[in-house]
Amino acid sequence: MDNEAFIFGLTFTEFEDLALKLGLTGLILFMVFIIWNLGKESKAGRYGMMWLFLGLGVGFVGFVAKGIIQKLLGIE
Repeated sequence: MDNEAFIFGLTFTEFEDLALKLGLTGLILFMVFIIWNLGKESKAGRYGMMWLFLGLGVGFVGFVAKGIIQKLLGIE
């Protein structure tokens, strides 16, 4: 048997990859909640909420798009 460390039945590399994806997904969902709550508390309305999500959500949309493009092109 190799000297690889196993965490929850996964190698360290597999666990690291899974934890990164789950952690970033959680952070992105939390950011969506924060943007929604900011719009709700400030009574931004539909148009204001759209601009909040557009302006503040561009960063994580780009990050998600990068992952999708990598999957489609098989770059991983």
